[in-house]
Amino acid sequence: MKSPPETPLLDKVRIPADLRGLPESDLPQLAAELRNELIDAVSQTGGHLGAGLGVVELTVALHYVFDTPGDRVIWDVGHQAYPHKILTGRRDRIRTLRQEGGLSGFTKRAESEYDPFGAAHSSTSISAGLGMAVARDLKGGRNNVIAVIGDGAMSAGMAYEAMNNAGALDARLIVILNDNDMSIAPPAGAMSAYLARLASGSTYQGIRDIGKKLTSYLGKRADRAITRAVEHARGYVTGGTLFEEMGFFHIGPIDGHNLEHLVPVLKNVRDNGEGPVLIHVVTQKGKGYAPAEAAADKYHGVNKFDVISGAQAKAPANAPSYTKVFAESLIQEAREDERIVAVTAAMPSGTGLDLFGEAFPSRIFDVGIAEQHAVTFAAGLATEGMRPFAAIYSTFLQRAYDQVVHDVAIQKLPVRFPIDRAGFVGADGPTHCGAFDVTYLASLPGFVVMAAADEAELRHMVRTAVEYDEGPIAFRYPRGNGVGVEMPARGSSLEIGKGRIIKEGTKVALLSLGTRLQDCLLAAEELDAAGLSTTVADARFAKPLDTDLVRRLAREHEVLITVEEASIGGFASHVLHFLAHAGLLDTGLKVRPLILPDEFTDHAKPEKMYADAGLDHAGIVRAVFQTLGRAVSAVSA
Repeated sequence: MKSPPETPLLDKVRIPADLRGLPESDLPQLAAELRNELIDAVSQTGGHLGAGLGVVELTVALHYVFDTPGDRVIWDVGHQAYPHKILTGRRDRIRTLRQEGGLSGFTKRAESEYDPFGAAHSSTSISAGLGMAVARDLKGGRNNVIAVIGDGAMSAGMAYEAMNNAGALDARLIVILNDNDMSIAPPAGAMSAYLARLASGSTYQGIRDIGKKLTSYLGKRADRAITRAVEHARGYVTGGTLFEEMGFFHIGPIDGHNLEHLVPVLKNVRDNGEGPVLIHVVTQKGKGYAPAEAAADKYHGVNKFDVISGAQAKAPANAPSYTKVFAESLIQEAREDERIVAVTAAMPSGTGLDLFGEAFPSRIFDVGIAEQHAVTFAAGLATEGMRPFAAIYSTFLQRAYDQVVHDVAIQKLPVRFPIDRAGFVGADGPTHCGAFDVTYLASLPGFVVMAAADEAELRHMVRTAVEYDEGPIAFRYPRGNGVGVEMPARGSSLEIGKGRIIKEGTKVALLSLGTRLQDCLLAAEELDAAGLSTTVADARFAKPLDTDLVRRLAREHEVLITVEEASIGGFASHVLHFLAHAGLLDTGLKVRPLILPDEFTDHAKPEKMYADAGLDHAGIVRAVFQTLGRAVSAVSA
């Protein structure tokens, strides 16, 4: 008679306290089960897979060694936090990832006590961890603070600012550098692991402290010289000189997939020493899933996929994506103008600039996760007569706002800003929502701000930006596919600050900025059918505003509705400012702005998010009837 199958270890682990009750010899099996669970879950939801696969063993080791949630584990960016979510009481909801009402695709304080800091933008973990460590010390606490940061995130200046501060404060902080791409120094098998255990142990630490006390008697100058000589010598063996110079005690590199190496080192660091420590862990992105390991991007972000083959579900092939239209239009213009160069902050494929790089490999510059540098670098290019396009997501451009103001706008430099992911972005939620760029750019003197209504307009705006040399210019467009309009062979340069009338009417005017134009046209059909003759206009420019167009719409209509995929303070504010100063609000005109809600909206399907915000065609129709004081039920079906 066959014995019943053993209960999977993962079924016994609801929270990390359960994990800590397992014998250490069970951890490799638990890691294997966790990896399989992760693959199966993400195959059903889509999301960030490769990064999570790469930290399965590290996640198990961290929750096994440290007393979470009392000990704080901060995951930088959050792409790699899915295994962490499974182990911290959220396994039963892991298949709701990035779905409406489900788990966030990133760490989120409101979601779990095991998420001490919310993250979705890169390079914040060390700064946040240092703040927690200092707060702990001020309160007399003894808990550990661990920041896990990837090697890509270490290209951002913020990470080094935090490390410099941590070293100066000599704060007790543990930083784990997850090196999964370009190793600072390759691990050397068993010898490397042995050196890491030795350096993290109490014997080495004790000898190190005694040595410091002895050399202190020789005077500060001799002490500093001897200390630096020792650390430089150790740095040649372990690769830690840079971090040692910043005040961190460096351990590694060690194999991040070998729990027999990871657990002893983490225990030693937990139990010994003071001051900031950096553990250099080498992992493989996509580890343990053959299709991910073979893919160029290691399955960084995936759609739903078949677990056996790895084949991802594809979006319906209809209109091209806005991102691709931008890339192809820029390539077309660059063939005619050798001054055009492209700048990306570690997002070549996300912005479409990987295609530009294939066509012009010497004219694309990936500066890493360093948006501030990207903007000022582009400003420098512009001073020398180049025509730089700094393609950055709306939400990431926020990180470089001082550079946009100081280094670009004040100097009136013609840097071009293609702004991808404008408006709602669906599953990536509030951290990636492009809500604020119209507001924060159109407030700057001399800045030209455009928004494409469709993919053909985007092509025109690329050409317009190429030919505009008077100062900075930006054009925004959403994530996803266009609407299937007929495309021009090449874009035409638009007249700066001029919109267009799409449909003529007499009673209601809908003034759209961006891709809500299609919903405005649908709304106009319903309004016409209800006896409300409707004009539809495409503003094209938030700044400079087409005041002639706005004046005409205000004078010739009873109702003026502005519609935009942007926050309060954006396009509508500029329209209302003009109407007020032109005395056009005193004529009985009824004006209503439709904007993104004044909140950070949780993830859902974009069409649902726009409907909830009242920015779909039904919401626009409702706004018109409410403005006229008529019952919404009067709207025709």
